[in-house]
Amino acid sequence: MDRKWISANRLSKEYEIGVKEFVEFAVKNAKDPNRVVCPCLKCCFGKRVREDELEGHLVCNGIDQSYTCWIRHGEKKKGNINFENSSTYASTDFDTDTYEPDRVDEIAKAVEEDLRDCPKMFESLLSDAEKELYNGCTKFTRLSAILKLYNLKASNGWSDKSFTELLTLIKDMLPDDNELPSRTYEAKRILCSIGMSYERIHACPNDCILFRNEYELLKACPKCNVSRYKKKESTPAKVVWYFPIIPRFRRMYRSEEDSKHLTWHADERIRDGMFRHPADSPQWAKIDHEYPEFGIESRNLRLALSTDGMNPHGLQSISHSTWPVILVIYNLPPWLCMKRKFMMLSLLISGPKQPGNDIDVYLTPLIENLKSI
Repeated sequence: MDRKWISANRLSKEYEIGVKEFVEFAVKNAKDPNRVVCPCLKCCFGKRVREDELEGHLVCNGIDQSYTCWIRHGEKKKGNINFENSSTYASTDFDTDTYEPDRVDEIAKAVEEDLRDCPKMFESLLSDAEKELYNGCTKFTRLSAILKLYNLKASNGWSDKSFTELLTLIKDMLPDDNELPSRTYEAKRILCSIGMSYERIHACPNDCILFRNEYELLKACPKCNVSRYKKKESTPAKVVWYFPIIPRFRRMYRSEEDSKHLTWHADERIRDGMFRHPADSPQWAKIDHEYPEFGIESRNLRLALSTDGMNPHGLQSISHSTWPVILVIYNLPPWLCMKRKFMMLSLLISGPKQPGNDIDVYLTPLIENLKSI
């Protein structure tokens, strides 16, 4: 079926005929003809309408011109369609949390510059990326197997103990010459070299300071004089985990696919006066107006910082408040910005008490990194 009518003038005969053909196709393939997903620019796939309403919406409001593969209306995905170049609002159907094809070679290239000062670590990573999981295995390398298993661990909230038991079991199931690690600790050591590392920073129990920089060697807080440690000096009273953001941003821009998503707001966003993305807001325009050098470069990142308390021991009725700090990237298309892959955990502030107004103390390493970029 010819789709040229999608970009035709809405007053033209071509567009009118195209709308009727689309409505006929959509109703024919709909489970309920009275509840058809509407692809008009006003509903934007978020509303279900009747057949007569669907035709009226498309004539009055227009259709999303990038919606050329009608997967929301019964059309099957064809193998020769390039979905990377068909960025549509229907992309909400794609689950970006599922496994992608192995990108181990891309990962190795991305970390090469970061590990230029650590040649042994890079050689080890490259070796794991090329090493077969076991002799004759063509589907997985040692690194790709660990990445996929660790992704399962993170997605399902498995403990280190349960993951170690799983690794031990799988290792026993595989041929004797397999290269799979048998402990979580070993898997983490391999993944640290590709940017999954973190900084464990001691904090004052009263949220006064972080024991870093000029306070790194102190054993007590210089402001409230409370000990840095619990009874044993090896156990800190309070800890914050910082996950460096700069290496992750670098690797996003080194990926051809991810870097394309980061400029979507400038290259592919529909500009029709409707508010469907933060880039359509007056606040976005105000930033561009007040900081023109920043606004003119579409690759510059627009970030949102969010945090809230959570109780990881909720099932045990224990009063505890741990605060994760999340970075959200507004450059991305609406169907990607809240996906696990693109949401960045930057800080994890341990409890048991909430930081309250002193949260700025814990944000220091993150703010320093943001200022540097």
